[in-house]
Order: sequence, then C-alpha cells, then structure tokens
Amino acid sequence: MKQLIFIISLSFSLVSFSQTQMEMNQDAHLEYQKADKELNRVYQAILTEYKSEPLFIERLKVAQRLWINFRDAELDMRFPKTDKGYYYGSVYPMCVSLILKEMTEERTKKLMVWLDGIEEGEMCLGSIKMK
Repeated sequence: MKQLIFIISLSFSLVSFSQTQMEMNQDAHLEYQKADKELNRVYQAILTEYKSEPLFIERLKVAQRLWINFRDAELDMRFPKTDKGYYYGSVYPMCVSLILKEMTEERTKKLMVWLDGIEEGEMCLGSIKMK
C-alpha cells in the first residue's frame, strides 16, 4: 500500500506540470488496461496448458470469478459509494486505475506459477506442474 501512495505522489510530482488531471486519469487507465490484457493472456495460456485437466480448469474459473468479486469489493471498501455518489476528487479515476493495475499485476504473478512451474522437490505442488 505504501508503494501505491508513493506511486501516486510520484505521478503528481513528475507529470503534474506537463499533464492535466484528465490526461493523468487516462494514462493510468491505459496502464490498467495493459495489466488486464496481460492477466487475460496468462489466464488463456493456463486454460490451454491445462486443457486435459477439466477439474483444475473448473476450479480455476471459480477462483478467477471469486478474485474479480474480491477485487471489486476491495475497491468498494476503499472508495465507498454513498447515496450521493462518489466524492473523492478529480484524482479518483486515476487512483482506481492505479489500484486496479496493482491488484491485477499481483494476480497475474500468482497465476504465472501455473505456467512457469515449480522446481522439482517442492512437496506442495498440487495442480502446478514441475519445471
């Protein structure tokens, strides 16, 4: 979380003189979209790699849906919507995109284990293939 605050502060200090808030919001959204695209690429690669394991695929899909629900709940907790809407200022869209990007990159990293595999000798492989 400290990293995210640092990134937001750094974003303001480095680009606030040359970009409008709208441009910073758009840039942050594009960065999130890149992270989301990479997550989808990894997810699809896992589906292909493990296509002969239908139980794993079923459980992966359940886990991914639950992760999306968790991600959205985290955002709702961070920025609760009142009966009057959201009141977090002009940086709100940028902050949401930065948080989504960070969470998406973390999820991608976790899923990459199923593509990269785990070194031989690991006792708790479960459904993860060995390298």
